[in-house]
Amino acid sequence: MKEENKNFKAQTLRNTKNLSYWTMAWVATMAVASFGPEFIWDYDKVYSGIAIGLNIAVGIGMILANRKFLLGLDELQRKIHMDAMAIALGVAVVGGLSYSLLDVTNIISADAEISGLVILIGLTYLVSVVINSKRYS
Repeated sequence: MKEENKNFKAQTLRNTKNLSYWTMAWVATMAVASFGPEFIWDYDKVYSGIAIGLNIAVGIGMILANRKFLLGLDELQRKIHMDAMAIALGVAVVGGLSYSLLDVTNIISADAEISGLVILIGLTYLVSVVINSKRYS
């Protein structure tokens, strides 16, 4: 049983590292696709299309790595993460649509930007994981 637990922890660590590598690669390709047109290739559509295609491909790899990470967790860890994802999805839909409505109805003067919503989703997920981890420990 002790050896099995050791193997489980080692596999979880490998899955976590794999997910972090894919996430870093996705963030890097997102940066290239976002800033490359202005600073590297002067808005050439071919290069922009290649950069966006690469970002999508690496993003699919990140999604698959996240799935593998989740499937490798024990039942309690999986529940903690799935609950956090459910809350983050709800905040994304309700918050995102409300944010858009604030922009469309000119209640806010600035344009609704996706970056604000992405930050909100990430923080919601992080806070939910921390709270659920404490709740179930």
